Amino acid sequence: MTVRSTAPSTPGRRWWQFFAGAGVLAAVLYTLEVAPAVNSACFVVIGVGTVIACFAAPRHFGAEPRAAWPFMGAAALCFLIGLLIRPAWPDHELLADAATIPGYLLLGIFLAMLLRARGSIERHAVLDCLIVCLAAGLASALLLAAPAAAISGRPAMVSVVAGLYPLFDVVLLALGVNLTFTARTWPVSLATLVCGMALMVVGDVAYAIIGVSGRTSGSPLLNVPFLLAYTLLGVTALHPSVVELGRPARHPVQAWSWHRMLLLVPAVITPFVLLVTVGGRSLEYRMLIGACGIAIVALLMLRAVSAVQAQVAAQLYSEHQAMHDPLTGLPNRRMLSAEIMRMLARLPADDPRQVWVYFLDLDGFKWVNDSWGHDTGDQLVIEVGARLRAAVPAGTMLARVGGDEFLIAYVGGEQGALRLVDDIHRCFAQPLPVRDTEVVISSSIGIAHAPGDGTPEVTAEALLRDADTAMYRSKAEGPGHATIFDTSMHDRVRERIELEGALRTALAEGQLSVVYQPIVRMESARPVGAEALARWNHPERGPIPPMTFIPVAEEAGLIGELGTWVRNEALRQLARWRADGTVGTEFYLSINVSPRQLRDAELPTKVSGELMRHGVPATAIALEMTESVMADGGSVTAKVLFELRELGIKLLVDDFGTGFSALGYLRRFPVTGVKIDRSFVSGLGENGEDEEIVRAVVAMGRALGLSIVAEGVETRVQRDALGAVGVTQGQGWLWGPGVPADDFANHWGARRHAPGAARLGAGNA
Repeated sequence: MTVRSTAPSTPGRRWWQFFAGAGVLAAVLYTLEVAPAVNSACFVVIGVGTVIACFAAPRHFGAEPRAAWPFMGAAALCFLIGLLIRPAWPDHELLADAATIPGYLLLGIFLAMLLRARGSIERHAVLDCLIVCLAAGLASALLLAAPAAAISGRPAMVSVVAGLYPLFDVVLLALGVNLTFTARTWPVSLATLVCGMALMVVGDVAYAIIGVSGRTSGSPLLNVPFLLAYTLLGVTALHPSVVELGRPARHPVQAWSWHRMLLLVPAVITPFVLLVTVGGRSLEYRMLIGACGIAIVALLMLRAVSAVQAQVAAQLYSEHQAMHDPLTGLPNRRMLSAEIMRMLARLPADDPRQVWVYFLDLDGFKWVNDSWGHDTGDQLVIEVGARLRAAVPAGTMLARVGGDEFLIAYVGGEQGALRLVDDIHRCFAQPLPVRDTEVVISSSIGIAHAPGDGTPEVTAEALLRDADTAMYRSKAEGPGHATIFDTSMHDRVRERIELEGALRTALAEGQLSVVYQPIVRMESARPVGAEALARWNHPERGPIPPMTFIPVAEEAGLIGELGTWVRNEALRQLARWRADGTVGTEFYLSINVSPRQLRDAELPTKVSGELMRHGVPATAIALEMTESVMADGGSVTAKVLFELRELGIKLLVDDFGTGFSALGYLRRFPVTGVKIDRSFVSGLGENGEDEEIVRAVVAMGRALGLSIVAEGVETRVQRDALGAVGVTQGQGWLWGPGVPADDFANHWGARRHAPGAARLGAGNA
């Protein structure tokens, strides 16, 4: 058990240190008894400081429960008034008691509210408190209160009130000890609160002891515990860890923990000890001891029953948590797997029905999480779970197995299984409420099925694996698709895994290369730049196209490493060309960058370092991104794009027109140019609609001050049509494919000034 401070030590948060020092100094001066006025001043300064601290400091720090602390401040004020009245008017004890006793009630309310906020008011905790209070109350009544009440020569009310203080302390101490049961760790405020209450009890017991002899006041030293208690209560309110007092932090102990036994064992034996020591004084004493002993035994038996019930409830809760998702309350993967195995075992081999497993993954869930936060994502998952629960037939198990993944196990024929797919899709037909708006998402579904013939290889895990594989196939086909598993998918998965391993080897062993495809000014056929393209020539499989290995790199998390390698290779080559005069200062190199790379907040720093290392100016580099980056990009992506543009790097939108071609995106992000997708270029000269689309893109680009590059130019007809609508730069087989660096330099370096130079490589003229 440790006492710790949880807040930074800033000057505004050090008041508790000053107050603690002042309290210790006041206690020393009080002990020295310099003068009665000094003693009173010590109490007034520390007492008033504690009252102000209780009313103001917790509210400043935002401590909860906020309503509790005024009770604490009022209690401190009542105690202060009583302590000041007692020495000033020694003959008016009841007046001081009238101010002090309400303080105990207010302090009890404060502690009860604190216990409630910390989640500590439980049945067995209340029983523990009653047992301890009963035993301590019996002891204080017989040893302190009764002797004080029997003293003659003073008003009976004074004697009765003097005997009540130990009983008040018993209740407060029980509440304080119960408060410690909620502590997994001990912040400073909790430690000072408990110690302050303990000092109050010490002071009251000291007064109760002298009260047995008939005195109600004594040495000023008897008040030192109260002065130190005030100091600790003030520190409790002033320390920044006061915010932790109201937070649940229960330690996971058993109902019969040794902490509680240290309280319960002395309480249980108290009646027997009192019977031996003071039971012989009178019949009334023995009757009171017997009644309290019977009550304690009854409470102890009730406590045992409570402990057993708590243990059973904890066991049931633990079992439920182990088999259910804590967010939605739905069964989890473990419970669903067991249910699938029972379905397979119960279904006869000749039954036409089969066991169907549906693996659902929400499309667009990441976008909701990134846009509104994980709390909103959790609410979306809960709403989807509720809709699915209402949609599935009775007896069909629905489970949540991941952040946005659900599983359904269904027994039935093929028609019923397909009908369930439609029911699932209908769950997403209506918008889902998100914060103050509504969103429409879909679900990709993978389906696997098996007969209930008890075949050993048909297991729950096999069905779940196959449904997962089919779900990824649905994802690849687009949002909202459903795919039934077939065995050929295993081959594709195996191929995907083997390809990933080979790609890792290729990156490590240098099997990759970069080729350069020219970007030319169409009116002169002179290169103004080139696009750097990654190529992979596998030693056994031969050339593997980018459309095959780039998605694998994305899924395997290798795209960052691949992108870094391509950038450095391209920058190294560009630096060499600029140095030997192969290209001029206006020549730029275009490099593709993936959405995953643009979510890396360190990308601008990395690129800046690479440019400096290779000695290439930022203006000689363009980064190409897809339109989806702007549509799906979060705040990190936007920040990265603006920082890259601030370096001087050009930003181009690749395949423009095939995705989210919204004017708002082009205005919101620091884009410098667009590349018209080849699907629009291929129809030029034949399709009037394509020509109008290209014309619109050119007009928009001019209005926004963007450069325009046409991709996939293969014929002179396409080139001329592009020139007619105002496109000045082109890229495609008309001028050549991507070629190695030496071939590019030999062709374009030697002939880059020759107008109308023949293109490099084959193509349609």
